[in-house]
Amino acid sequence: MSEVSPPVAPTSASSKTSTAARMPIVAIERMSFSYDGPSVLENVNLALEERDFVSIVGPNGGGKTTLLKLMLGLLYPTKGHLHVFGLPPSIARFRIGYVSQHVHLDLQFPVNVIDVVLMGRLGHGRVIGPYSRVDKALAEKALAELGLADHQHRPFSALSGGQRQRALIARALASNPDLLLLDEPTANLDVVSERELYELLRALNERLTVILVSHDLNFVSQYVRTLVYVKRTVVARPTSDLTTEVIRELYQREQPPAHHNPHQSEKGLA
Repeated sequence: MSEVSPPVAPTSASSKTSTAARMPIVAIERMSFSYDGPSVLENVNLALEERDFVSIVGPNGGGKTTLLKLMLGLLYPTKGHLHVFGLPPSIARFRIGYVSQHVHLDLQFPVNVIDVVLMGRLGHGRVIGPYSRVDKALAEKALAELGLADHQHRPFSALSGGQRQRALIARALASNPDLLLLDEPTANLDVVSERELYELLRALNERLTVILVSHDLNFVSQYVRTLVYVKRTVVARPTSDLTTEVIRELYQREQPPAHHNPHQSEKGLA
């Protein structure tokens, strides 16, 4: 969680191994970003290590989802540097699984759970044609890991809200990622489903780095190891260091200036 310098490309196989061992999975230095207006994120410095379990929290409009999209390479920094696995995010994207906050799936469309999960294999060296045995094996493995092996041939629309969210996480896992990014994965879930989902994410964290956006600091801090508070700038803290005073200090930080962009809704900046 310290400030970092931009990664330097290794010059040999041995140096590559050594550098990879030291390199943070996500390395951000002096990064700023704006949507053709005032900065949404400003002077961000952040380093997140392998196998960390991270929650990004902060007020609506503070830049949480924007930070996640920058890590994905869907947006590009206005200033500064951002690397994932030592690469620009757009190049490292094949190693990232992503679960967005708003998934547009027509529940009236006749698609089974396994079909939804197999969508995670699209773009992974596939050419036009049927899914391969490897694709199907990875999809089935992901469903089993999320406790949905017995539901793979059910209609996606027949699942409960918690089961649908697990199926979408399985879709992200089918890409066989090293980093899993989730935007508000427990939105619209009841307390029981929310707790079950966090337990599943904690189990996945034994082999993956997990970064999620959350609005519930008190709940998520029971599970994650690192808290990244975003309100235009970024402050990272181990959850083991959280006290009432630290939390109060974070939430009393300066509010970013109000701004309106006709091309970007406030909801999109959350």
